[in-house]
Parts: sequence; C-alpha cells; structure tokens
Amino acid sequence: MPGSVLDSHALLAFLRGEPDGETTRRLLEKSAERDAPLHMTEVNYAEVQYIVRRKDGDALWQHIARELPALPITFHPVTRELADVAADFKARFSISVADAFAAALAKTRNTDLVTGDPEFEMLKGEINIHWLDKTSPNLPPVVRESDVTYRIRRKRKTGKRT
Repeated sequence: MPGSVLDSHALLAFLRGEPDGETTRRLLEKSAERDAPLHMTEVNYAEVQYIVRRKDGDALWQHIARELPALPITFHPVTRELADVAADFKARFSISVADAFAAALAKTRNTDLVTGDPEFEMLKGEINIHWLDKTSPNLPPVVRESDVTYRIRRKRKTGKRT
C-alpha cells in the first residue's frame, strides 16, 4: 500500500523493532521499490520526536533524524484544510490531536491509515485503516542499525534492488 499514511505508532514500532513494526518495514520497502512514498503529517513527526527523546534520549533522536530523510516518507505541513478535518475528528471522537491529524491526512488523500493504535477503532467508518500485524517476531531495532535505510539508499543510488 504505497501512498498510505503512517501514524506515529506505525513509525515508532518500526524504529524500535517491535513486532508490529514488520508491517511498516514491508510498506517502506515496497514504497522505495515503487518510488511511491508513504505519508505522515509534521504533527505526527513531532509526536515521534518527543516520544523518542523522552524514552530513549536526545542522542538517539539525533541518529533517527539523520536517517529519516532516506526513508520513503513525505512529511506534510499543517494546512487550513487539514486542520479543519482534524478539528472535525477531534470534536466528534475521543482521540488525540496527533491522531486526528493522521486521520485527516488519510481522509484528504483518500488512502489508508497504517496504525496499530486501538484509539482508531472508533474511526472505522470514517477512514480506511490498515492494522499492523502484532504477531510478527521482534526485529532488531532499526534506530540502532538501519538495514532498511541502507537498502533504500543503495537502491536510490544504483537503481538496483538489494
């Protein structure tokens, strides 16, 4: 599903090597192969940053921040249209502001939202949701040694699949 929207949960699961991050890893690889990026709001980027910094420290965030540009993710700024849709979700549902922006981006782009966050259950009739697979085995944390990032960079430089 290249072209899908990632919420913070999906990217964090991938970066930490959690079981449900395997789905995100596969989507990132497919997106790189097809040169069709995934999408995320800058609000969700901020959420990923503050969670990593609080739980893992500034040094690890600096490492991640250097690696993120190599991933096939387009980060979208907040626009008035996106803010209006997010505000509508926030007014009608008990979800966080960051989750409202992720849902709004999926709705405005008419694409799936990739998540493992159960908070999105209440939005099933509003947006298409692609649930992460929590049954995959734990992966080594990507934030420490990024095999996927290496493969994506190699493909971009050489045009070859690795």
